[in-house]
Amino acid sequence: MSAGTERNLSVLRFGAGEARPKAYLQASLHADELPAMLVLNHLVDRLTRAAGEGAIRGQVVVVPVANPIGLAQFVQGRAMGRFALAGSGNFNRGFLDLFDALDGDIAGRLSADGAANVDLIRAAMGDALDAMRPADEVACLRHTLLGLAFDADIALDLHCDSEAVLHLYLGTPLWPGAADLSAQIGSQATLLATVSGGVPFDEAVGGPWWALAERYPEHPIPAACLSGTVEYRGRSDVDEAMAAQDADNLFRFLQRRGIVDGEPGPLPDARCAATPLDGVDMIRAPVGGVIAYAKKPGDAVAAGDVVAVIVDPMNSDFAASRTELRCRCDGILYGRTEDRLARPGKVVCKVAGNESLPDRHAGALLTD
Repeated sequence: MSAGTERNLSVLRFGAGEARPKAYLQASLHADELPAMLVLNHLVDRLTRAAGEGAIRGQVVVVPVANPIGLAQFVQGRAMGRFALAGSGNFNRGFLDLFDALDGDIAGRLSADGAANVDLIRAAMGDALDAMRPADEVACLRHTLLGLAFDADIALDLHCDSEAVLHLYLGTPLWPGAADLSAQIGSQATLLATVSGGVPFDEAVGGPWWALAERYPEHPIPAACLSGTVEYRGRSDVDEAMAAQDADNLFRFLQRRGIVDGEPGPLPDARCAATPLDGVDMIRAPVGGVIAYAKKPGDAVAAGDVVAVIVDPMNSDFAASRTELRCRCDGILYGRTEDRLARPGKVVCKVAGNESLPDRHAGALLTD
């Protein structure tokens, strides 16, 4: 992007290049979210051994560090990997909407053969990507990552939250078909939405399939890509033993889906039911001050429970200095901010509830 600089992606491939099923996994598109890098480091070790034993039946593509741009961004010694400091916004927003990019005559080429339609659509997606000319380095990164993943049968984008339990975002049309993924990785909150908003990576890869199926109901168009975002707990949950267990679960999922040979063992019991993303209570601070939590990630809460208190340290009246934050639904507090300084409007806690909330709308369901 600048004279004397360049960026590189490491892309690791296991199995034959045209083999099916194809799995794609990438870590830390938000470059300051490190647990996923360690998880994939452990998974690559397992895949390398499996490849040496001839056990890769399909193909697996791994990008262990998905965002070298964000990984190089530091402000006063602190990594800043969520937003592009050059002004391109959140690294996990603004991916190409391949549904919109497909040429208009695709309807005339679809048939009554679902498998043939999958091949046709993947070829059209590839043509749309080939026709793109990214304008800057962030657009080039998005284009490159999408080019590696668009034709995958499984595409997993691995992140983490601020402070959280392990949780999973999926497209609603993928449920309950993806229930084995949720159970295998030990998700404690599995959140479903058809359009969350902003075109994040997982919806850019998987969303065109269900959008096309809705547009052309007269033709069989399966949801040919199980795409999801896995949140590996919180930023500080960088731990070898935990990463090894997470990698084991991903490896067993690949076995379960026929990509890697071997017996995955019995499917673990699900740790949660799937709930709507528009049922998440994003509990925001109405005032500024110091956050004192009353609940931690993984706690079950009921509507009306106090989850945190915001304290105004400049108010000498002890009682009046405190503002209680209460949740609006029964559910699981699955995430909270690690920053203990609140500002008005800041999301402090997230609770996964079972019912849609009236102020939560498709297309605006994620924090930026």
